[in-house]
Amino acid sequence: MDNTRNTGTVGLLDGKVALITGAGRGIGAAAARLFAREGARVVLAARTEAQLKAVTEEVRAAGGTADHVVCDLADPAGVRAAVDRVVALHGRLDVAFNNGAAGVPPGPLDQVREADFDRVYAVNLRGTWAAMAAEVAAIRATAGAGAIVNTSSVGGLMANPQLPAYGATKRAVNSLTESAAATYGREGIRVNAIAPGTTLTEMLRDWEAESPGVIDQLNQRTPLGRAADPEEIAEAAAWLLSDRASYVTGVVLPVDGGIVL
Repeated sequence: MDNTRNTGTVGLLDGKVALITGAGRGIGAAAARLFAREGARVVLAARTEAQLKAVTEEVRAAGGTADHVVCDLADPAGVRAAVDRVVALHGRLDVAFNNGAAGVPPGPLDQVREADFDRVYAVNLRGTWAAMAAEVAAIRATAGAGAIVNTSSVGGLMANPQLPAYGATKRAVNSLTESAAATYGREGIRVNAIAPGTTLTEMLRDWEAESPGVIDQLNQRTPLGRAADPEEIAEAAAWLLSDRASYVTGVVLPVDGGIVL
């Protein structure tokens, strides 16, 4: 697929100021590149500054507008500061992609360590909640209307024996998404989520290292027969954040190749 934008073409996110969490690698980094190509001014947030700098420089080298802020989603004050930084840089926030997440080692529920459970809860659920609350306030105070997309998981849509804590936090993200959509829709703030399936990220590769063969097993249960590239997931988020999805809110969209679990 040729993803090059033609000169003079209006991008999917032209004129938007976008915050992307978990933007140092994987789906978040792919989203930063894509959103910038589609005309957004992007601000990248994640814990690892070296990764953020690398992606920011890549976006700028390609002609995009990008800045970054170091942010640990487990720290609500840091999350709020990241949103404030976007407004300080650009005077507004139009759209946000809450993609940052923490994983846990695979295994049944009784083998999940308490520290791992606390970490995945703090990042995946409380961090998403903190980000959404700050983003709604910023959108309301500046752009007036906008859109938020959260990254859930196909593993949060059903039983998840190998990643029970991760799946539980993602199912809770679905509920936050639906509740926020119902709450803020009349203000012109749309809230949706994407639920990726097997995607070639570091988190998936870590799972493969812990459980060799898991990617092949997942691909065998996927009608498209392969894992997704992170940019394929980012494309779904970009559309949901764009004005072309102007009548879509409260949706948890599977982007999973049709996987049957």
